[in-house]
Amino acid sequence: MADLINVIAVGILLGGIYALVSVGLNLIFGVIRIVNFAQGEFVMLGMYGTYAGYTYLHLDPYLTLIVVLPCLFVVGAVVQRLILAPLRTEPAMQIFATFGLLMLLENVVLAATGGAAYSVTSRVAQISVDLAGVQVGLVRLIALAAATLVTVALGVFLRYSMLGRAIRAVAQDRSAARLMGVNVDRIYMLTFGIGTMLAGFAGCLLAPIYSLSPQIGTSFILPAFAVVVLGGLGSVPGAYVGGFIVGLTEAFAGYYLDPALKHAVLFGVFIAVLIIRPSGLFGQIGAEEVGLRES
Repeated sequence: MADLINVIAVGILLGGIYALVSVGLNLIFGVIRIVNFAQGEFVMLGMYGTYAGYTYLHLDPYLTLIVVLPCLFVVGAVVQRLILAPLRTEPAMQIFATFGLLMLLENVVLAATGGAAYSVTSRVAQISVDLAGVQVGLVRLIALAAATLVTVALGVFLRYSMLGRAIRAVAQDRSAARLMGVNVDRIYMLTFGIGTMLAGFAGCLLAPIYSLSPQIGTSFILPAFAVVVLGGLGSVPGAYVGGFIVGLTEAFAGYYLDPALKHAVLFGVFIAVLIIRPSGLFGQIGAEEVGLRES
């Protein structure tokens, strides 16, 4: 029984991490309809930004949020405006561009760091909490709580703010939104900036948990894609729930089968869900086509 509780706890905490990484990715797809392969590298940039603030500004990793988040928002807005916007009529080329950006960012950081692994410590990282006999690091609980708060806050923002309603209008039908006076290009830039900022937010919270390396972004992106497809493309709550599905699947497969098979089991579940419900658990059937109409 103790082993089962421990596996469930590991799966939930891992799911919180995946949900945190995936929410921004799903927002970008829901509005701009781009499968952003570089999202994991934006998480990596957030982690290295945290390291820079910790090392050179002597800030606690969690305080680096005040610096990292605006910087990542600007990076996302610039990437959308200068790289993706000129390719708006070539969706396939946009996907290739994000993959190229993945390789570019990874290799730039590799050249800058020489491939050396870095770590960030925090007073919080030394604290653990006893939950039903299971010792859980407080940093992982913070990541879980942050994933929950981000999902709720983003949902409230999209539903009740004027900007959020404009984002939802563009996601539903960009041509109609343009006719109603919405500046679609600006919404695209803001949305990509917000999605990138959320990746940086995830990076700040994950920096005290993982060792930093230029390749760490790729370890997040494949599970993140599984999360957004399982939860439903374009559904922010779906990304949250999908994170826990992926985390629990990996935890149970790794413990009861073989750690080497956890990704095989995960993507087996992934394929099964796609066969049974192609739109994902929370996605709307045909949502992948909505928003693609141009005037």
